[in-house]
Amino acid sequence: MRHVRSTVCVVVAILIVVQASCTSQPKGKPVPEGKVLLRGAGATFPNPLYQKWAEEYGKEQEAVVVEYASVGSGKGIEKFLEDSVDFGASDRALSDEQIGQAKRGALLVPTTAGMVVVAYNAEGLPKMLRLKRDVYADIFHGKITKWNDPRIQETNPDYKFPSKQISIVVRQDKSGTTFAFTNHLSAISKDWKAGPGVGTGIQWPTATLPAPGNEGVVAMIQRTPYAIGYAEYGQAKRLHLRMAELENKAGKFIAPVGGAGLEALLAVKVPDNFRVFVPDPEGEHSYPIITYTWIMAHKEYGSTQKAEAARNFLEWCLTDGQKDCEALGYVRLPPALAQRAVAEVRKIR
Repeated sequence: MRHVRSTVCVVVAILIVVQASCTSQPKGKPVPEGKVLLRGAGATFPNPLYQKWAEEYGKEQEAVVVEYASVGSGKGIEKFLEDSVDFGASDRALSDEQIGQAKRGALLVPTTAGMVVVAYNAEGLPKMLRLKRDVYADIFHGKITKWNDPRIQETNPDYKFPSKQISIVVRQDKSGTTFAFTNHLSAISKDWKAGPGVGTGIQWPTATLPAPGNEGVVAMIQRTPYAIGYAEYGQAKRLHLRMAELENKAGKFIAPVGGAGLEALLAVKVPDNFRVFVPDPEGEHSYPIITYTWIMAHKEYGSTQKAEAARNFLEWCLTDGQKDCEALGYVRLPPALAQRAVAEVRKIR
């Protein structure tokens, strides 16, 4: 097996006064004197959107620079809790215990949502692959190992599948995407719930090809014949990967397109602490695997300038920035939820 060793760390710039250099954070471009710098790090899932927000916000607010390092949800939480970044990002909401560890307090707000897709290398396989719930769960469980398995053939009767081994691509690093995917598998499969279970990193029950970041996963799928894996929709779309239609809770096969993601979210009640997971959404036309992603901000910053910069940037992301979601393959927040999140970030001091 060939492991992907490339480091996926994209740093973006927007603006906010540098008070202290975060030595553990990858360095971006030098910040001009008099500017304010916000450094963030975390989930690869929303990385393209956060980079876009950084760019667009920088055009509007020339006094602020924002840098975001795409290092994975696990690292993002670590960096935020060790106080080495101005904000963290994760596809798994902080627990009460983790919030209690934050030295300057913590505010947790959803910023967007996205679909986790089952993507595959199309060489030798149909352009549109349909997978039942029990089938894709058993593929990742290692119970279905060949593409010509009768259970795959059953929902794709017009295609003759080759007798080829299925190569499974997974995340190498601790990942909120892995959490969302395994949370879904646990919701639809008793065997999965009793076996590998849920986590940002798990012991996979079968041989896999691990890759770092959503970017690494889709790149591995793209160059590995007969491979299948899970990744954020936008990342798979950018590399023109095929994505399976998955059977949802209502028994319908749903492709990760159109309003399938938003319909899944509209059926969900979000609690006051914004910590909500959607392992198996209701709705006839809902895509079955979707997750919110969150930004972690400090309740208190070291200066009025930095607090104002963080507050204004996050409020912009939750309002004007939402218009960029669909074009990049994400799901914008329902308006009522966005308004609640804005009220939360206004508590930053």
